[in-house]
Amino acid sequence: MKDRELTQQKILQAVDDIIANDGFERLGVNVIAQKAGVSKMLIYRYFGGLDDLIAQYLLSKDYWANTDIHAIDGADVAGSLKRMFREQIIRLRNDVTLRRLCRWELTTDNENIQLLRDRRERNGCELIKAVSGFTHSHHTEVAALATILSASISYLVLIEEQSPTYNGINLRSNEGWEQVVKGLDLMIDLWIKQVNQLTG
Repeated sequence: MKDRELTQQKILQAVDDIIANDGFERLGVNVIAQKAGVSKMLIYRYFGGLDDLIAQYLLSKDYWANTDIHAIDGADVAGSLKRMFREQIIRLRNDVTLRRLCRWELTTDNENIQLLRDRRERNGCELIKAVSGFTHSHHTEVAALATILSASISYLVLIEEQSPTYNGINLRSNEGWEQVVKGLDLMIDLWIKQVNQLTG
């Protein structure tokens, strides 16, 4: 079992390396097997084929598809939300393959992408349900806030390479992103304050 797990990790790492260097278009069983230093038969044995391998890779990489709903502390919902959105920024900014995944998803529609979207949607709805329960807010309000914040982060990270500034904020500097984080924190704090006023 240990050898199998190590081989699977080597294969997934090979996929990651190929995407980082050449993009999703270069993925193929032969290329992945050569990069991983394994027989291509192992890819079929362990993953069922290229499509299933890509699906497993996508599901393992996506941030919101893998965010644990237990990361939300009912006693500190604001702090939990801030940490989650900060982590989204860190993950996207530091992971070139995750950024390529986001770009690829925008121009692709197949079973693997749909599987990823379904998983992300289910997990996102569970997170929204948890926050809604802790704050006694309607889920549509929580969903709108979460959508605006997460989509804004994704957009800003994805244009960082082509556009260094946005509304005067330097997207290529840590200082610029700290400015963005402070804005996110402010929106979350104001929303929590409003929630407390309505429910208090």
